[in-house]
Amino acid sequence: MIGRRGRVHKPGMLRFGLIIAVGVLVADQITKWLILGPGAFSPPGCLEAGLSCRFLELTPIFDLQMVWNRGFSFGLGRAQDDLGRWALVAMQLGISGVFLWWLRSAVRRPTGIALGLVIGGALGNVIDRISFGAVADFLDFSMNGNFFPWVFNVADASITCGAILLAIDMVFFAETEPGKGTGWSQFKAWLDRNKAGGNGSGS
Repeated sequence: MIGRRGRVHKPGMLRFGLIIAVGVLVADQITKWLILGPGAFSPPGCLEAGLSCRFLELTPIFDLQMVWNRGFSFGLGRAQDDLGRWALVAMQLGISGVFLWWLRSAVRRPTGIALGLVIGGALGNVIDRISFGAVADFLDFSMNGNFFPWVFNVADASITCGAILLAIDMVFFAETEPGKGTGWSQFKAWLDRNKAGGNGSGS
């Protein structure tokens, strides 16, 4: 389907991306419910002051550790007050809206997957921020601080994977302009031209 200004809309790709987003959102909220509800990883004082937050050692490389994150994914950019909290909510909702608009015109499956992952993850963390004022993080692969220093959740992992996939898609699969090839193919062609020019000047 072609909309105004020639933009191509693929309802099937939109549905595909939204299904992924909903799947991520549901998985994120279920895991958080298990941690906060039956798991009781956040007793009184944990959210408010970081006291008595539960830690469960499972394997040498993976543990469950309750951390309330008032910043972006992986604890970056902490919001110290309600103004910062709602600013982050508005920012994440805005990003989700932009990516949803982008998803409407997506034509490749990797693009739909990547956007769905980011949208679902962003909305999962927005729900936390609205409900609690902070995001529940609990997946710990730090190996006692020796490997991965951040505690995260399903939404964070989804956002990160989506961003990486989107970057790969834009570089290796998306044409910068119709008929001109992908960014990677143009870069390789530029290298070949420069190599050929260098060989020619040296002969």
